[in-house]
Amino acid sequence: MTTTVSVIIPAYNGAVYIREAIDSVLAQDYSNYEIIVVDDGSTDNTQEVVSQYRDRVSYIYQDNQGVAQARNRGLECAEGKYIAFLDQDDFFLPKKLSEQVAMLEQDDSIGLVNSGWDIVDQQGVKLSAVEPWHNLPQLDLMSLIVWKPVFLGAMLFRRSWLDRCGKFDATLEQTPDVDLVLRLAGIGCPATWVKRATVAYRQHEKNASKNTSLQAQELDQILGNFFHDSSISPEVKALEAESRYQSLVWSAWRLYDTGNLVEMTDYLAKSLIYSNKYPTETVMHWIESFNQYASEYGDRIDICRLCSTQEWQTLIRKRILSPTLNPNNILHI
Repeated sequence: MTTTVSVIIPAYNGAVYIREAIDSVLAQDYSNYEIIVVDDGSTDNTQEVVSQYRDRVSYIYQDNQGVAQARNRGLECAEGKYIAFLDQDDFFLPKKLSEQVAMLEQDDSIGLVNSGWDIVDQQGVKLSAVEPWHNLPQLDLMSLIVWKPVFLGAMLFRRSWLDRCGKFDATLEQTPDVDLVLRLAGIGCPATWVKRATVAYRQHEKNASKNTSLQAQELDQILGNFFHDSSISPEVKALEAESRYQSLVWSAWRLYDTGNLVEMTDYLAKSLIYSNKYPTETVMHWIESFNQYASEYGDRIDICRLCSTQEWQTLIRKRILSPTLNPNNILHI
């Protein structure tokens, strides 16, 4: 029987959580899949853990080259017409594969099915849910390029569209997933929602995404490259200001969340270039966005604390208000 879904799990020193990731695939009510674990040069006992699954999991070892190259290696070996990606420390929720495969089977034109995702703690206990379809009911070109609701584990791809788009960019450490989805959108890949969470995103001390400084730099870089590509359509090019503004504010929040306040203000200041609002309205939008992003991840922003930081006050004084005004008053404008 031809394999329908290939589930690719890149692993690097993943022995602590990878069993739960694999088990979550094996527990699916959809059975026509293969599991490919690409071990990206682990030095722990990842291979020993995976080997216990014998022929239920294909294990591939490569010297350490990064997660993007590990995913590319998995794609080279994958036999499925649909592709799912699952990180070693995350896990699929029930019916993930059956519901997303059904969407692709119903409409041959669809190249990507997205969903929400649960945020869970180190033990796998749910903290919150990210449900992007409430603000983006249609997963169209604008939604993908401007808002970039990208979490690979929440997606299922039609292999033929990935072949058209090309591989993950192995020069990127933090954002090869966003880069890939942007390129898919840029070539017109139709997408749709399964409007529920299909995967759990685990928060723990060793999350690679905690390197928010590199994440912000790479995101800014890939957007610059994307919008300066002469092959993109005028329709896509017209979305540049909105897309770059959204990503700069997102990056600023991630930097704030990890204590990088100076870099936070750098990205907020840059976002002013792309904002279509008055400066004071833009600041209020920053605050609203920070609140929204924090809430999605089961957290809360202390706005008074944020606005009382030296970095915030310097930003407001230099870029928004005249020197004679009190930067704390920005909350009351």
